[in-house]
Amino acid sequence: MISESIGGAVAPRAGGNRMLWLAVVAAVLVLLCILSVAIGTREVAWADIVAAIGGREDTIAQAAVAMRIPRTLLALLAGAALGLAGAIMQGVTRNPLADPGILGVNMGASLAVVVGVAWFNIASADAYIFAAVLGAGASAVFVYAIGSLGRGGATPLKLALAGAATSVAFSSLVIALVLPRNDIAGGIRAWQIGGVGGATFERMSHVLPFLVAGFIISLLSARKLNSLALGDDLAAGLGERVALARAFAAFGAILLCGATTAVCGPIGFLGLVVPHLCRLLVGVDHRWLLPFSAVAGACLLLGADIVGRIIARPAELDVGIVTAFVGAPFFIWVVRRQRVREL
Repeated sequence: MISESIGGAVAPRAGGNRMLWLAVVAAVLVLLCILSVAIGTREVAWADIVAAIGGREDTIAQAAVAMRIPRTLLALLAGAALGLAGAIMQGVTRNPLADPGILGVNMGASLAVVVGVAWFNIASADAYIFAAVLGAGASAVFVYAIGSLGRGGATPLKLALAGAATSVAFSSLVIALVLPRNDIAGGIRAWQIGGVGGATFERMSHVLPFLVAGFIISLLSARKLNSLALGDDLAAGLGERVALARAFAAFGAILLCGATTAVCGPIGFLGLVVPHLCRLLVGVDHRWLLPFSAVAGACLLLGADIVGRIIARPAELDVGIVTAFVGAPFFIWVVRRQRVREL
């Protein structure tokens, strides 16, 4: 009976439909990668795109395309990381409102980086990443501890309120640290908006090991999250170590959030929107939901970056602004349409 309920409740979609949606989302991702390389403030010909992909930078157009290639790759990696982290956090907390931004994880990473820059003069990429990961982890533990206080433990509503309050508090601390420091204020404010502009392969080489580790840990936690979705008591009855399973999955999400925040700045709402959309396509089986969330997150962030280049020409809107315009109304819709108790 238990195995039947797991198979029926966790995997309601047929495998054929899932494979079809996987092919569709993958095709959209390829198209967005092509558009991301082709679209920008400068018009370029297809011959320049092909030449730049081949490593040539003989003309201004080819040089422009060469700069878009690492930007496209960073948007792909960051979007996949945030989409996957959002699905993990919603599974760990059984909270439909869970998101790296809403739960304060991104802002915790931001505060740690700002403290490192303002007080300890960190400058290396590795120091940024370690500070962001530690800040994300500390913030996640703090929010979960606050949300667990009182009757009923860590309910979705209490976690959302604790995360929102923590985000506001950490944001205020960041402002307090940056305001008297004119030497770092400009760079920190630009970074805090959240964007993928100025990406280089050298910057990505530092963050890639953390992202790879986060992806592996997160994807390996799919079966554990399926067990947790049945409830703590039933998961424990099936032989799952509930606390260890939660910590393992959360560690993967923290690595992804911290590393992404270090290189891109805090990008909100993407981790909220993507898992909900993916559940409509593939159901709640995390063995499918997690990889779909990664691919769909990459699509959404690439699309947001492309839109940001188009609507403000010749200037650009950072992806953090575009995702906020998309995510804020979605957040309100989720709050109004769902009873935020558990998934």
